[in-house]
Amino acid sequence: MKGAFQGINVENVLDIFEERGFVEQVTDRSLVFSLLEGRTTCYIGFDPTAKSFHAGSLLPIMALVHMQRVGHRPIAVIGGGTALVGDPSGKTEMRPIITREEIRENAACLKKQLARFIDFGEDQALMVDNADWLTRLNYIDFLRDIGRHFSVNRMLSAESYKARLETGLSFIEFNYMLLQAYDFWHLFKTYDCRLQMGGNDQWGNILAGADLTRRLEGEIIHGLTFPLLTTASGIKMGKTHKGAIWLDPELTSPYEYYQYWINQDDPDVGRFLSLFTLLPMDEIHGLRGLEGSDIRKAKEVLAYEATRLCHGKEAADQAQKASRELFGPDSSASSESAPGCRISRARLESGIPSYILFEDTGLCKTKGEARRLIAQGGGYLNGKKIKTFDQVVSTEDMEDHSLLLRAGKKRYIKVMVD
Repeated sequence: MKGAFQGINVENVLDIFEERGFVEQVTDRSLVFSLLEGRTTCYIGFDPTAKSFHAGSLLPIMALVHMQRVGHRPIAVIGGGTALVGDPSGKTEMRPIITREEIRENAACLKKQLARFIDFGEDQALMVDNADWLTRLNYIDFLRDIGRHFSVNRMLSAESYKARLETGLSFIEFNYMLLQAYDFWHLFKTYDCRLQMGGNDQWGNILAGADLTRRLEGEIIHGLTFPLLTTASGIKMGKTHKGAIWLDPELTSPYEYYQYWINQDDPDVGRFLSLFTLLPMDEIHGLRGLEGSDIRKAKEVLAYEATRLCHGKEAADQAQKASRELFGPDSSASSESAPGCRISRARLESGIPSYILFEDTGLCKTKGEARRLIAQGGGYLNGKKIKTFDQVVSTEDMEDHSLLLRAGKKRYIKVMVD
């Protein structure tokens, strides 16, 4: 269906969300649909508990992208205040308390990353930090004006709290719902924000904010949640055997980011094309119909589009070129765009046992892991299987002034000499 605002007919973003698989729960579909027929301000909160988002954070970020693309005004709330408390949602134990200085540093990094996806130009989108209002609250006034509207019995029925009662829920975490509800009310009062979105573990917090605003203002505001994603193999979205896949190119290179997406399981490719790219759904349906070896084409599209959105066209082009050179029929150690590292010529001339070289280059986390990998036939040098874990590698093994190491079927690194 089409909605009309700013004099332009556009598709209702709720239809877009539902077709692409973004919606898990919504407070009232008909009311939210009507709200989104006109230009609406919405928000999602991001607590700055790390210096970078990871791939598991992409779903809410992409939701804000879609909101802006059809003309709505997104607010990205950096949770500098709520991060001081810690969200118990989805956690089996209390999050580590981090310092205000760490939170400020993390928030600055997250703001830069969000700006890659969202245009924060005049009235296009807003980025605010809830520390600006939460840290100024008077505790007694807050209890009297806000706390009195909350039922402890109702709070304990929320999944985010129920799941923690057996392992222990601290009093500081118990306050989190009140603070997030206060955020929603504050954003409604300040920016006429009428829709909060977030992961499904935030459902109770979103409802609390809508209820608080109804009690304080007599206004109905709304919430929408996204599914909590896992891959077809049961792994939490954004995680690999090596750890998190970060959006910061210093923590996860564009090439590694590209490889994360191109190596997704076949059953996930169509779903992830819908969620993590901006391709038209007609094109995605065509890619979903590919079978057998052709599914590689769909994976390549997913990897390219996801990398382009996060790191830009130039980085995506380079990552795609490196991947094709390394995994295509003409793969060789001469790839100019392969991920690489450098070692000293003097060290390589004296010879380095393979298992030590695999650890030094980061292909394996430990020497023990490298020994096992090579012993099981998973270590390669310039396309040839390494026979023993302590096989010595030296400058005599170089091809085109470099070495190409491979761990398993898909992890490569190019070793260059200083």
